[in-house]
Amino acid sequence: MTLMERVRAAEAEGSPFGAAGRRWMLDELKEEVARLVPGDMIARLSAENPRRARSELKSACMKVFATGRWAHRSVESKERLVVELLDTVFGLGPLQPYIDDPAVTEVMVNGTSSIYVERAGTLERVAPMFSDVAHVRALIDRILAPLGRRVDESSPMVDARLPSGHRVNVVIPPLAVDGPAITIRKFTERAMTLEQMQEMGSFDARVTQLLMWAVQARKNVAVCGGTGSGKTTLLNALSCTISPLERIVTIEDSAELRFTEHPHVVRMEARPRNAEGVGEVTIRDLVRNALRMRPDRIIVGECRGAEALDMLQAMNTGHDGSLTTLHANSPEDMVMRLVTMVRYGLDLPVDVIESNIASALDLVVQTARFRDGRRFVTQIAQVERGSVDALCRVVPLFERRGLDSSGSWSKAPDWIEAAVESKALTREEVGEWMRACF
Repeated sequence: MTLMERVRAAEAEGSPFGAAGRRWMLDELKEEVARLVPGDMIARLSAENPRRARSELKSACMKVFATGRWAHRSVESKERLVVELLDTVFGLGPLQPYIDDPAVTEVMVNGTSSIYVERAGTLERVAPMFSDVAHVRALIDRILAPLGRRVDESSPMVDARLPSGHRVNVVIPPLAVDGPAITIRKFTERAMTLEQMQEMGSFDARVTQLLMWAVQARKNVAVCGGTGSGKTTLLNALSCTISPLERIVTIEDSAELRFTEHPHVVRMEARPRNAEGVGEVTIRDLVRNALRMRPDRIIVGECRGAEALDMLQAMNTGHDGSLTTLHANSPEDMVMRLVTMVRYGLDLPVDVIESNIASALDLVVQTARFRDGRRFVTQIAQVERGSVDALCRVVPLFERRGLDSSGSWSKAPDWIEAAVESKALTREEVGEWMRACF
């Protein structure tokens, strides 16, 4: 088959060549461009001047297209090939258009033929773009190599953060039975504020006001919910209301929080063990270290294990106003989850752990994702000391059952009156808020 026959076959609708044909054409272009612009030159230019590197590559493509072999290609197909080559060299190959799309929040590759994106909170299947498993593995190696990470049969899972801040998870066979799986969770350059979340319908002005007061009054807040329910987004929005005069130390498994405006933030990220099985730095290690860094507030991106014990101790030893997230189905479940996580690290009696939780946490905010992808706050509760039978009691303050309602309030948090007496809040603004709620 001649070049042009293979080109036409690859472009034909429903062609059996499919992604394989498109990849073959791209490989042909890549080889011819490499003869004009060596790879080491592009790598050097990319480090020194990315814009010039892209310009050089485009110029080389134009020279290649001027030859007789490519004369019968349409302008549109040539432009598409140039974009694909630039994405391959400077981006994430065929996934780059979805990375560039601001409406896409997650990209999921399940083997070679099943690819989905989450757009505006809803999953959407997209056309296959990989010709074979080797094509997917080549992209995985391209993603992980600059990060100093690798994945193989001896270590078939990896979780990492891209230079852009997006989080990537990779699983390969034998763990991924149907072929390599790539999951990329995107994060915006700028944090969403409470006001912006209110405009999107996540909650109303009454909730916004209470959450702002909780941060200003230095209350310890836990944001709970399921995967993709908006926990990190809300945590980031809460962080935006912290005074610029305070020193913040953030601790995350994979750095996702954005602090573009706050002038005094120390961001720390856990590190997995290397290929030799050493060098691991856990979230628990970082929480302990943060206590020696003179933080005004400690923000733990997500409590998943034994670090919960250190987080509670930090909240109980003068680090008021700390924030964290954890997976839980309700504020009541949050207590049980924290008890379980603390016992991962130290086998303490349940009543001792519950007593520490009651002393440490002030407010629990529950988030959820509706069927159409929209995220909203479903519950707010305060944590207080209970009776002998249950030393930690969760008292509901607010509940919202669906997107059609604005939610109902059952009571105001006890600490509001103390905030008024300490002049952190005025009685007039609290009175106005109370009239709106009750």
